[in-house]
Amino acid sequence: MQLAVFGGSFDPVHIAHVKIVEQALKSLEIDKIVVVPTFLNPFKTNYHLEPNTRYELLKKIFQKNKKVEICDFEIKQNEAVPSIKTVNYLKNLYKPSKIYLIIGADNLKSLEKWYKFDELNSLVEFVVATRDGYVDNKIDSYKVLNIDINISSSKLREEFDLNFIPYQIKDDIIHHIKT
Repeated sequence: MQLAVFGGSFDPVHIAHVKIVEQALKSLEIDKIVVVPTFLNPFKTNYHLEPNTRYELLKKIFQKNKKVEICDFEIKQNEAVPSIKTVNYLKNLYKPSKIYLIIGADNLKSLEKWYKFDELNSLVEFVVATRDGYVDNKIDSYKVLNIDINISSSKLREEFDLNFIPYQIKDDIIHHIKT
């Protein structure tokens, strides 16, 4: 089995996240992609949407795709979880022959600062999802998913635009904004 892991805050989930999953399924030789919402990103101090809300929204978006699993491992830890811990958990669970770890291009500059980076680097092959506005010469060293949708969750929180919200969850997001 070959596995891709795509973790993130997904706060909120947006169309670029969906495109990353779709591109990974098309261009990587994988049997499954595991989407892992964080309880709290290790590089952040808070979240906006509750972890279980983000988990449920992701499940709603991908419920019809049998190759996509939404994993609540990090949420159940009730704390920020480094990627190495999640990768080891999924490695033990699935015993894959290969693990791809999908990251956004904005993470390249700090990638080597990640907790136990050398160990993580020995366990996975990093795949970089491109994003408008983020250019890094290191990108040539990695497999790339060309996404280039000019949106991020933080930008979406600042300049809310329903056009960037997946259709399956638009009503849910509107509800959460109003409450």
